[in-house]
Amino acid sequence: MADAKIFAYDYDQHDYPNGLRLITVPAPYPQVVSLYIVVQAGSRNEVEEGRSGFAHFFEHMMFRGTPTFPPERYEAVLQETGASSNAYTDDDRTVYHTTLTKEDFETLLAMEADRFQHLDYPLEGFQTEALAVLGEYNKDSTEPINKLMEVLRDTAFDAHTYKHTTMGFLRDIEQMPQMYDYSRTFFDRFYRPEYTTLIVAGDVDPAVVRAQVERHWGAWQRGNYICTPAVEPAQSAPRAAHIPWPTHTLPYLLIAHHSPAYNDEAIDGAALDLISFLGFSESAPLYEKLVIEDQSVDLLWASNSDHVDPYLFTVMARVKEDSMFPAVRQSILDTLHGFTQAPIDNALLANVKSHLRYRFALSLDNSEAIASTLAHYVSLRRTPETINRLYHLYEQVTPQILQSVAARYFHPNGRTIVTLANGDAQ
Repeated sequence: MADAKIFAYDYDQHDYPNGLRLITVPAPYPQVVSLYIVVQAGSRNEVEEGRSGFAHFFEHMMFRGTPTFPPERYEAVLQETGASSNAYTDDDRTVYHTTLTKEDFETLLAMEADRFQHLDYPLEGFQTEALAVLGEYNKDSTEPINKLMEVLRDTAFDAHTYKHTTMGFLRDIEQMPQMYDYSRTFFDRFYRPEYTTLIVAGDVDPAVVRAQVERHWGAWQRGNYICTPAVEPAQSAPRAAHIPWPTHTLPYLLIAHHSPAYNDEAIDGAALDLISFLGFSESAPLYEKLVIEDQSVDLLWASNSDHVDPYLFTVMARVKEDSMFPAVRQSILDTLHGFTQAPIDNALLANVKSHLRYRFALSLDNSEAIASTLAHYVSLRRTPETINRLYHLYEQVTPQILQSVAARYFHPNGRTIVTLANGDAQ
């Protein structure tokens, strides 16, 4: 079982001469097809000073239409077909996704090809959308967790573009209405076939889909822009920041350590994934202690988030009382340190590996779930096979490897702590 492929669906992977990649996954869900268009351009690609937030902003602009499909007609087609459509931007990707009936798939495919190749928008529409993005930033900033992540990244990073969130720095968002010309440059750089992968999952024939994509996307011209974010220097001392919150809130705590880039060949990231579950999931001893027994925390999680470049292993806790803050912080630090001191029980590690495999397999229960999952991994390695390689790495992690990896990354010099509370940090 451990050697079996975790992504068990057969798929067809095809590269077109212009650099576009198509991944087709026939799935046993009749009459339903999901199309996910993955553009490998997110906030990571915002390498120029004063241009943060542009990948997310451009997600908005992609709904501004073309001469053939202006916004009203685009929306009308989606409504007529009963399609469910949306988009999102992350650090390493922008993804446009639609789920609809099999009969309407080629209509959608043609419409999407049109906006990726012929997007057009006036200055007034651009400026209107820029103000909408500013409004979105202001709304998001009223949520403590969003502000925590913004300050964490700004504190933990110096050179790399992960220093800013997907929303971008406020100072840059405020200047967006004046950046119409740059918006055209951004589109010309990144909305190109070599940055784009189409994922089609559902009631489809790969050969038919190949021909349909060739018909509508084959003339799209390859670009020549290569994006190279600055390399983040090693952190040499612990860092900290505090956010005084103006309205009533429970205090929050983030403890982060620099972690490696996503890699389906090196084992460090896989080991940190397992630590996040072993140490901080609902079945972990620390959760039992802080949430159930002491009732000092009502929210606890850890994440070793997959990123193209080195990022952060992050633990977050929401504390019920200010007075409990020091003890909670120390408990989290002790848990992290504990992974560096002794190997965990091998049977426990095996159970966690089995649970993660089972949970992943159960999640692929419809066409949209398959395409959505693939979009995440395709943005990192551009092939579904990376999932199988990653889960193979999980199987190779031993208690001794896990201990060694923890010692390598959970060092105080690589640590950043951010707190948020009504008063001073405890």
